Parts: sequence; C-alpha cells; structure tokens
Amino acid sequence: MKATGIVRRIDDLGRVVIPKEIRRTMRIREGDPLEIYTDTDGEVIFKKYSPIGEMSSFAAQYAEVLTKGTDIPVIICDRDHCIAAAGISKKEVLERRVTSELEDITDSRRHYIRASANGSQVLPLEGVPYAAGIVYPIISAGDVCGSVIFVAMDDSYVPNDNDLRLAQIAAGFLGKQMEE
Repeated sequence: MKATGIVRRIDDLGRVVIPKEIRRTMRIREGDPLEIYTDTDGEVIFKKYSPIGEMSSFAAQYAEVLTKGTDIPVIICDRDHCIAAAGISKKEVLERRVTSELEDITDSRRHYIRASANGSQVLPLEGVPYAAGIVYPIISAGDVCGSVIFVAMDDSYVPNDNDLRLAQIAAGFLGKQMEE
C-alpha cells in the first residue's frame, strides 16, 4: 500500500474525511459509493464501488453479441474504467481509465454520435488511439453508472440510426439489470 503522509482523525459520529488530493486522484466524487472492508492484517480499505463492475462477465457477453451483430467493436465502461470489450484487443483496453472527455459526456447524461469521418474525435480511453463512434450512458435508478461505446477503428466509420438505437437498447438493458 502507498503511504500518503496524510493523517485524519475519526469524529464523534465515526466519520473520516478523505483528503481532496486523494479524491481527485482516485476520481471520487460526492455521492460515489465506497466499499469498506478489512484485510487479514487488520487494515481498513476503502475501494470505489462499481455496480456495473459486478456485471462485467454479463457485460462482456452483451458486448460480444453487439459486435457479432454489427461488426463494430464495442467497449463497456463503468464511470472510471473499461470493464468489457469485444471486437478489439481486450489486453489493450480492459481496465484502462476513461478520459475526462468521456467522463464529461457520460456525466451529461446525453449520448454522443460521431458526425462525420473528418469531424472531431472523442478518445474514450487513456492511451488507446481509437475514437468513439457512439457513446451512450448507462443509467440505473437515476444514477449514471457507465457507458456503452461503439468504437471507430478507422476514419471511415460514421454511425447510423440503427447503431445509435442498438447502443441505446444496450445501455437501457444493462441499466435495468443493475436495478434488479
């Protein structure tokens, strides 16, 4: 574990403040769920909880079906990382952090669709050169949990209405599965 040099006291209600520097680095926002557990050494560990991360194998199957039906690579992300991929090298994208650009699109609760082959590009994952063709937010119980992304592997891919509808259906279905 990495020492930060920051010490905080627990208040009379059992609360502890997570320093701003750590929240910024770990992308912990107000209202984000944290999983709290202990390890065998007696340490208390706070970990960002990802409800869609619990469904990563299910999301991977859904991404496979979408890719087979469309021949378009698909990645599914929680709010911070890529949790599933199909039609693209999994080693290249799994567990990669989302870019701030993707985070802004997802947080806005609006979809993004690439307008033209020569238009501006949204790179969804840090360190991955592929642009997003479509980004559709996954919303569960009113909260944004992640996104379904159709990947533009080259400049020739311009999404159509059917692709957008499929991304919308996938995001809606995954959001509904998390509610149950």
